[in-house]
Amino acid sequence: MIFIASLVLASMAVFWVLAVLPGDPAQRILGTQATPESIAKLQHELGIDRPLTTQYLDWVSGAASGDLGTSYVTRDEITPQIRQRLKVTVPLALAGITLAAAVAIPAGVFAASRHRQVGDTAVSILSQLGISIPAFWAGLLLTTYVAVKWGQLPAGGFPGWGKSVPDSIRSLILPAVSLAVVQGAILTRYVRSAVLAIMREDFIRTARAKGLTRRAALWRHGLRNAAIPVVTILGLQLAALLAGTVVIENVFVLPGLGRMLVQAIGNRDLLLVQSTTLVITAAILAVNLVVDLAYNLIDPRLRTR
Repeated sequence: MIFIASLVLASMAVFWVLAVLPGDPAQRILGTQATPESIAKLQHELGIDRPLTTQYLDWVSGAASGDLGTSYVTRDEITPQIRQRLKVTVPLALAGITLAAAVAIPAGVFAASRHRQVGDTAVSILSQLGISIPAFWAGLLLTTYVAVKWGQLPAGGFPGWGKSVPDSIRSLILPAVSLAVVQGAILTRYVRSAVLAIMREDFIRTARAKGLTRRAALWRHGLRNAAIPVVTILGLQLAALLAGTVVIENVFVLPGLGRMLVQAIGNRDLLLVQSTTLVITAAILAVNLVVDLAYNLIDPRLRTR
């Protein structure tokens, strides 16, 4: 119920915010030389001359059945366009969060297990550097050196899964790394803090009193208890990566959902902007729902509450 209510509120916010923005899609399509009669005719064809409440209810009812309407500019159905773009955006976001977690979790545990030692200091310095690098700047650096100077990976573009799976994977590597740099650095610091907090708990002291070393107590008893805050951050980061693809897809010229959103904004294609934003919002809410469900799997004590 919370998921559905949140999605409804999000759809209302998306629709009404865009509805009050200045500018007329019909005027944008026809140009400045269009007559008032032709503008009024196109407004009627697009359905934007109707009351806003009617437009919203029609859009939401269509979205609930999987029909997001027709683009104002291209006159193509929106649902197939979004479905096609998701084939780029979803793998990109998943690859980014996987890379971030694969590096950050071991690095955070390593730093916590060597608290105030050289290893901890080195990880802290590197993570701070990673946080200070914007994703788009990391993308530009990777493109300049890895793609252009060294010629190891494509600098941009996407051949398509149907044409070549290996080439498609290669085209997503640099964008995924660009997304993972900042998120991995942030996650490293959270993992380190979560593990350090767990290491101060009484059950860890008991395990050490029974003869376990600090690291053995951490690996046997600490990591599972530190997982809940880490999973929470992972969920938030995956949501941030879905939003972050808007920038990265434009840097690497990827035909994903983010690039389509930017193009729709430039074309004043409001219905496409609304639908794309709603899909991204629904994905973020779905990620939060999965994170909440994961809590019960990680900590059985939460099932009885």
